[in-house]
Amino acid sequence: MSESTTDTTGLTHQYSAQVAADLETNLKEQERIGGDIAALQQQLAALQHDHSVLVNIQQALGVTQTTKEPTPATETATVPSPRQKAKSAPRSKQTARKSTAAREGTTAKKSTAAQERPTAKKSTAKSETKAAQPTLVGLIRHHLTEQGEPRSAAEISAALGQAHPERDIKTKVVRVTLEGLVARSQAQRTKQGSSVFYTAPEAETKPAAEAQPEDTSS
Repeated sequence: MSESTTDTTGLTHQYSAQVAADLETNLKEQERIGGDIAALQQQLAALQHDHSVLVNIQQALGVTQTTKEPTPATETATVPSPRQKAKSAPRSKQTARKSTAAREGTTAKKSTAAQERPTAKKSTAKSETKAAQPTLVGLIRHHLTEQGEPRSAAEISAALGQAHPERDIKTKVVRVTLEGLVARSQAQRTKQGSSVFYTAPEAETKPAAEAQPEDTSS
């Protein structure tokens, strides 16, 4: 029992000494790294300060270089002539830019006007063409006047569609127009079974017969 107790005490003492040494090493390493960090932060702050100072100096030197007048080498040196040339150069560039912009603007306006003119002509031509075309009412009345027999709305629509293929003439629209003519006594409606037929008024269908002179030769 005495030997085992001695061995345990020796191991405990050895481990305690090792842990204490490791703790001391860890603390020293933390102190060293903390010192390095503090030194680096000081260096960073110094570099940032130097950077701001250098930037200010650079700006000051730039202003001095642009505004400082050069010292003439001799008494006969003429400084104003180079300055006038240096100042006149930007003006000539600005003038060239303005003239170029003016020419481009004029060209753009001309091209726009040239594009708008054909469009205006086309729209005017279309409006004139629509104005010159007869109305659907006029076409229907003329068709009924030329026909000597009753016609249905489908027959009138088909005939007008063949005579005027450029117009979209529908049977339903023709039927509504015919009913409007009948209501205004400008057309007559007759019904045969379930079919409805339309004719022109008698005053328009028989003007030629009434206008014929009587034969008095006998």
